[in-house]
Amino acid sequence: MNQSESLSPPLTQPEFVATFRFFSRFSFWIQLGLGAVSGIALLFAMFSRNLSEQTNNAGIGFGIFLAIVGLLLLCFRIFWDFRYRLLGRRLQAANPQFQPSKEDITQTLRIGLISSLVGLLIAFVASEETVAVVLAKTLAQPQTIAATYTPENAIRSLDVFVTLANVNMIGAHFFGAVTSLGLLNWVEE
Repeated sequence: MNQSESLSPPLTQPEFVATFRFFSRFSFWIQLGLGAVSGIALLFAMFSRNLSEQTNNAGIGFGIFLAIVGLLLLCFRIFWDFRYRLLGRRLQAANPQFQPSKEDITQTLRIGLISSLVGLLIAFVASEETVAVVLAKTLAQPQTIAATYTPENAIRSLDVFVTLANVNMIGAHFFGAVTSLGLLNWVEE
């Protein structure tokens, strides 16, 4: 049995269009949901900061900055998934003149994949950085009952919200990358 016999046959155009539309719609809603959770968590984190209080922890500030960059990339990716949906509609056009070319579809999928991978990297770095800050605060806490309280070492809800936002963005960018890779694989068959 050779390799071509073990693989499933390539999708027909109607099957590809249905698959393309389903996965682009699925990816759009998953990323929108995870992006909304990330955005809300990030807003809570930013509004839970006491702006009059001076914090000695630049790590969380950098984590918030990276989370905002990751969220902006996720907004672009959600817009790009909406574009996938429009491409799916154009693929169903009866007139071949209005259908996008294979090169246009491939280029659109590659841009989506690249934006998801960059977003995934930024969200991963932001998560690692934020978790390292929380861990450092935890390790700086004295482990005795009579421990003295130092405000800069206290773990606040801000720290957890930033971590939550970044972890959800990892998931959203992951779904976008998987969708783009899967659709790109089907286009190139």
